[in-house]
Amino acid sequence: MTSSDCIFCRIASGDIPADVVYKDPHVVAFRDIDPQAPVHFLVIPRRHVATLDAAQESDRDLLGRMFLAARDQARADGVAETGYRTVLNVGADAGQVVQHVHMHVLGGRGLGWPPG
Repeated sequence: MTSSDCIFCRIASGDIPADVVYKDPHVVAFRDIDPQAPVHFLVIPRRHVATLDAAQESDRDLLGRMFLAARDQARADGVAETGYRTVLNVGADAGQVVQHVHMHVLGGRGLGWPPG
């Protein structure tokens, strides 16, 4: 898959509109179009990485930036104090639909365990 074929690459580049809530030179966060909680956004790297399983050692910093962006936006959305969940689905059996690594961040209500 090329970045021109990837919907998340196109969102990151601004070619496809999204409700962007956070961006920096490395990552973009935007509201999920089918939210599963009062706060539900996705954090993606600007550079295409298909899945967490496909990540390389050189992606360590990028993956860390995703978590810090999730933290910053959770604080901005007011869910950091009560709690939020970060989820990375890896592969079809885990529910990954878009082949671009992405982190779901959910909060604003009690979240049961175990999930799914």
